[in-house]
Amino acid sequence: MKSWLAKHPGFHLHSTPTGSSRINQVERRFGVLADQKIRRGAHKSVRSPEADIRAWVKEWNENPTPFTWTTTAEEILGSLARSCQRISGAGH
Repeated sequence: MKSWLAKHPGFHLHSTPTGSSRINQVERRFGVLADQKIRRGAHKSVRSPEADIRAWVKEWNENPTPFTWTTTAEEILGSLARSCQRISGAGH
């Protein structure tokens, strides 16, 4: 693989961050929705949050914003190594 990549400099491999499957991205979108619309205020009826959710989805679809991973692979692997060290040294 390394030799093929060396011969094709236009191609780059990107590792998927730990725990980052498509389902995690869907969960993150629901988290944004919950933070921005559902938890912001008290809704006095079922229709009130439903209207907020529909408005949020419409706005998001009109102006989508991708999530940008800000953690490097080295930082993720370091965090994983520290977690494994804590777990293995915990006497479990």
